[in-house]
Amino acid sequence: MGENKTQPEKLSVEAFLAGIEPEAKREEARQLDALFRKVTGFEPVMWGASMVGYGRYHYRYESGREGDFFATGFSPRKAQFSVYILPGYTDFGGILDRLGKHKKGKSCLEVKRLADIDIDVLGELIAAGLKDLDTQWTVHPA
Repeated sequence: MGENKTQPEKLSVEAFLAGIEPEAKREEARQLDALFRKVTGFEPVMWGASMVGYGRYHYRYESGREGDFFATGFSPRKAQFSVYILPGYTDFGGILDRLGKHKKGKSCLEVKRLADIDIDVLGELIAAGLKDLDTQWTVHPA
C-alpha cells in the first residue's frame, strides 16, 4: 500500500498564512488559526503546500492500509475555506444546523466567508470532531 499523498511538511505556517491574498482572506485565515489553536491546544503543522493541520492520528483499516493524518484543520482555497473535521461530520447535524451558511464537500466543510458562520459554533464542531476521532484512533499533538 502506498503512502498518503498528503504528508506533513517542514514549512512555516506563519509564512504560509502571511502569503494568502487578498488581505481579507489572510485575516480570516489567521482568525481560523487562532480558533483551531484555542480549541485543540495544538500547534499547527503544514500538510502539503496548502493545508494547516492540528494534531495527528495513526489509522489502520481492516484492509491493512494505514498511515498518519492531521486530526483537524483548514485550507484557504481560492473560492472558500475548506474546514476538515475528521474522520467526518455526518454525526454532527445538530451543530451544523447552527453553524450558518456552509456546504458539505466530499471530506470537508466549505465556508465562503467567516462572516457567514458562527465562529463559536465552529469551535464547538472542531471540539466534537476531535472527541469523536479520539474514540476511533488516538489523537496526539503533531
